[in-house]
Amino acid sequence: MARLCFDYGHGGNDSGAILGGRKESNDVLSIGKEVAVEMRRHGVIVDETRTSDSTLSLKDRSSFENKKDYDYFVSFHRNAFNKKAHGVETFTYSHSSKKANELATKVQNNLVALGFTDRGTKEANFHVLRETKSPAILVEMGFIDNAEDNKIFDCKRNEIVKVITQAILSQLNIKYIDKIVIAKEVDKKDNDKLYKVQVGAFGIRQNADNLVLELEKSGYKPFIDIE
Repeated sequence: MARLCFDYGHGGNDSGAILGGRKESNDVLSIGKEVAVEMRRHGVIVDETRTSDSTLSLKDRSSFENKKDYDYFVSFHRNAFNKKAHGVETFTYSHSSKKANELATKVQNNLVALGFTDRGTKEANFHVLRETKSPAILVEMGFIDNAEDNKIFDCKRNEIVKVITQAILSQLNIKYIDKIVIAKEVDKKDNDKLYKVQVGAFGIRQNADNLVLELEKSGYKPFIDIE
């Protein structure tokens, strides 16, 4: 079974890039956790360096990754510069593996297809790329101080989650399966209507169990219906 390490940049005392009350640390935590849910829905194990607004050093992050063997390490970030710079870019270490470069290209291309300006895949001597064992990438999902990038990030949030998921799954040779959401109207004697919502349909029981756990963490009370 594939295992990933997700790293959500900054957090706690380190907000990262900011614009007014908007913080990079919050943006990347929320969207990264959604990608993690999608990966688990496909049977992939995902460990996260942080799951709340907590402070972690760079060494904390690489040490976390080094404790286990992962197929890939993905660090989520957003950029900032002068309110004019815009676009997405994805980084690998200068001596990275072929696998890391392939994943970086797939993630970059998928995000560009959503309308972000293509700033390319690049090499960098970032700690979390250099000091981690597994093939590692760092993705900058637009500039937080650029209005157009924020518009794409907010309006196409679900698509961003989907295309990053698809890119990683493609690299893992796992087929992406769309969520199945069915709204069924049921008439009752008092003419009230009951709406049932189904999220997910799986051929493997473990994948269904994984989604149930994720939904329970979010406060839902799911059940598994076997047909």
